[in-house]
Amino acid sequence: MLQRMKTSASRTEPMSTYRSRRPPERPRFGAANDAPMPNGELLASRDGTPLRIRPIQADDVVALQRGFSRLQPEEVRMRFLHTLTELPDQLAQRLCRLDPEQELAFVLVDPAESTEPEIYGVARAYIDPNTDSAEFALIVQRRFTGQGFGSLLLNRVIDACRARGVKEIWGDVLTENHAMLDLCDEFGFRRESVFHDATLSRVRMAL
Repeated sequence: MLQRMKTSASRTEPMSTYRSRRPPERPRFGAANDAPMPNGELLASRDGTPLRIRPIQADDVVALQRGFSRLQPEEVRMRFLHTLTELPDQLAQRLCRLDPEQELAFVLVDPAESTEPEIYGVARAYIDPNTDSAEFALIVQRRFTGQGFGSLLLNRVIDACRARGVKEIWGDVLTENHAMLDLCDEFGFRRESVFHDATLSRVRMAL
């Protein structure tokens, strides 16, 4: 679900620390997953496993839960910033059924013809409707880390946010999550301390 699977940042329900500078006169952000390739981009892993990257769909709940069940506790903590032993139906549905104006997510998943598809990676963003910023999160199952899938997913989120007029993307990352921080460095994010929590680093990038 979003690489460290160790690669992640952010909370389950992102809560921006920004406050409104001005009320929006109209919705500034279009449909959340208006991707150029809505059916996904076909890929293959290092071992030849066929995969695709596509926008998340409302009926991905079971596939998301399958992927979550394969995560180690440490991987879950890196993504959600706290312990989570299961992905209950209500939360899984919340993560798949997005607010089309404020949320977007892309998944690394089995091909469409799979009878029991599984989601192996997720990158998502929550757009603050009162600011020009978006909070992101990313995770990729350990089996598929080190193959560029985290970068591809993060690229999709950044491009989608930029297309919607978002001016900045940011996330909170555990300081021990070196894989995620290194990835953010490669993308040009800058790091900041989080005054209320020394275990976190905040990463920001202007779009």
